[in-house]
Amino acid sequence: MSTARATVAIDDARIRVTTWTFEQAGDSTGPHRHDYDYVVIPVTGGTFTVTDADGNTREMTQHAASPYRGTAGTDHEVVSSSDTSVVFVEVELKG
Repeated sequence: MSTARATVAIDDARIRVTTWTFEQAGDSTGPHRHDYDYVVIPVTGGTFTVTDADGNTREMTQHAASPYRGTAGTDHEVVSSSDTSVVFVEVELKG
């Protein structure tokens, strides 16, 4: 398993904007916890396996240009299960 590429465009007192790029199936964010509420904006769309801190897994499909929200305290790992490159932008709302 390889690591997805995270490129931070903005990181200030109010927000952090990160573009996540998964080049191939198996690319992973690594286990992490969200300290802030956040919004994900899929650029390409794709499929992922999401594993929470308790080891429970679920399949998730992102659709290009269909944003969704997440909450502070979310503890998970996101692994691409797409055969093509997948990109999404994550906006964390610090306050």
